[in-house]
Amino acid sequence: MPRSDRLFDLLQLLQDGALLRAEDLAARMGVSTRTIYRDMDRLTAAGVPVKGSRGAGYTMEDALTLPPLTLTAKELEALNLGLAIVAQAADAELQVAADALANKVDAVLTAQGMAAAEAWKAALNPFADPTRNLTHLSLLRPAIRARQKVALTYTAEDGTVSRRTVRPLHLEYRGRVWALTSWCEGRERFELFRLDLIETAEALPELFVDEPGKRLKDYAP
Repeated sequence: MPRSDRLFDLLQLLQDGALLRAEDLAARMGVSTRTIYRDMDRLTAAGVPVKGSRGAGYTMEDALTLPPLTLTAKELEALNLGLAIVAQAADAELQVAADALANKVDAVLTAQGMAAAEAWKAALNPFADPTRNLTHLSLLRPAIRARQKVALTYTAEDGTVSRRTVRPLHLEYRGRVWALTSWCEGRERFELFRLDLIETAEALPELFVDEPGKRLKDYAP
């Protein structure tokens, strides 16, 4: 049984509020007790309200369960950006709730084969300055539509600061970090920029046209 299916089945078993021993869950799932311990750690890390400990058993606190939702890429991007803003609120309880919800979203994305998003969380937390993401998104989207070149000041993960002129091609989120796929004019190659590492972005008056080798469809990560 795939892990994602097993985690879902565990949630169904825990929802009745009964205290369940890891040994009994392991027998139901056909796995080892150690696997159940790891599964419970994953559920807890994802923000699922599982209570208990190894040897004592596990149960789940009352929580609102939403039906399965199908979100578009833009809807999920809006959700992530909203969570980033709430995480900066003065209300500490809301900050904790926003981070827990973001972890649940991340857990679902990982279960759907988006584990690569984890690689984007290592350097700067995108929640550190949600205003920067908002500013860049509102500038870059129109630039992509208008095929307008953009000047970026970018701080790489190693701290190196550079100034780039790019052709913005595509925006997407990876986990909780937004990324810009572009063609860098100076380095003459495709570049992927994390929005949370962009210091400044300025739309230039110069436009660009599609050229073979410089188009989004030519990009191969």
